[in-house]
Amino acid sequence: MNKTRLKKYARLIARCGVNVQKGQEVIISAQLDQPEFVKMVVDECYKAGAKKVSVDWIYEPLTRSNVRYCSAKTLGELEEWQIKKWEHQAEVLPCKIYLISEDPDALEGIDQAKYAKAMAQRSKAIKPIRRRMENKYQWCIAAVPGKAWAKKIFPGERASVAMEKLWEAILCTSRVTDDPIEAWRLHNEELAKRCEYLNSLGIRELRYSASNGTNLKVGLIPEGIFMGGGESAQGSGIYFNPNIPSEEVFTSPMKGEAEGIVYSSRPLCCNGALIENFFVRFEGGKAVEVGAEKNEEVLRELIKMDEGAAYLGECALVPYSSPIRESGLLFYNTLFDENAACHLALGRGFTNLLLGYENMTEEEAHSKGINDSIVHEDFMIGTEDMSIVAITKDGKEVAIFKDGEWAFEV
Repeated sequence: MNKTRLKKYARLIARCGVNVQKGQEVIISAQLDQPEFVKMVVDECYKAGAKKVSVDWIYEPLTRSNVRYCSAKTLGELEEWQIKKWEHQAEVLPCKIYLISEDPDALEGIDQAKYAKAMAQRSKAIKPIRRRMENKYQWCIAAVPGKAWAKKIFPGERASVAMEKLWEAILCTSRVTDDPIEAWRLHNEELAKRCEYLNSLGIRELRYSASNGTNLKVGLIPEGIFMGGGESAQGSGIYFNPNIPSEEVFTSPMKGEAEGIVYSSRPLCCNGALIENFFVRFEGGKAVEVGAEKNEEVLRELIKMDEGAAYLGECALVPYSSPIRESGLLFYNTLFDENAACHLALGRGFTNLLLGYENMTEEEAHSKGINDSIVHEDFMIGTEDMSIVAITKDGKEVAIFKDGEWAFEV
């Protein structure tokens, strides 16, 4: 891949993704697949004024070995130095960059119940610290190719060709043009206009329907808002883009107000396993029945992670004409596949999707209807014929999506 274009991508992540400011610390999490590109991102962060950039390297085969040989208790424990590391992050609020390249099949066949139990234990230990950081720091998830991931998407190609094709797909869908920062400015403007319109309607319920059997009603929070694209960190007001790419406009629904059934339109990669052709049925807001053609047990473990894992935390709107879907690729990766279609998320909602959230405690935000959980797992439901109708506070019906596309212009 052309190094000039890769440097533009690295600069996009540093300047537009996390938007590094002078004197800030940066922590990058990355697999071992693209060390040269990771260095590019490190350099761009320093050029933006970073005080210190650290890299946490991840190697999935080690995760698999740990799951195999450690007890669930040991796997779920956090050492004192790990807690201190999180405490440091809560104190200095570093920018956090996640460069993902995971093999979709890396954890296939592991003891999912054991892994889920351990991750729940770790998440509970970290949760009080993360609460102190919530909404206050800049973060960005972006992607780089990994050999196994590339071969999964392009199985008939040599590894080198598959990697090059995946690079091209990532850069194209991430708007790495001649001037990617300007492209993202314009993109964020459009998403902001869509949010402004939706927020003007006073929506109290969304009704989803599609020919695959999806028939779902989801209640929204009176104080809730829609967001999309970039957002601003609480306190500092620094504007950043948490997801590259991103095509969604989203909100957090009212906990306990979801009725009906919804069918997936793309596989979900969860805990290293692919859940395929699945459905979720809701009663009283809770997922009371699930089914899947493949890895149904992973889905069942997911909704048992804690009390909130079976409730919705997000409703996201993405047109069927999304660049990710139009690429014709199934990425087997939530960052991309969620931006190819409308989606929902099980688990944690977003407190910053409430008007006046900065003046609320987390408990007050949850009392308004924001779901609380240690998990947040997006799953894709958008189809070519999906219809979404909004019911407003005064009982009006407003078309939001028709035949998989926005039903209004901005």
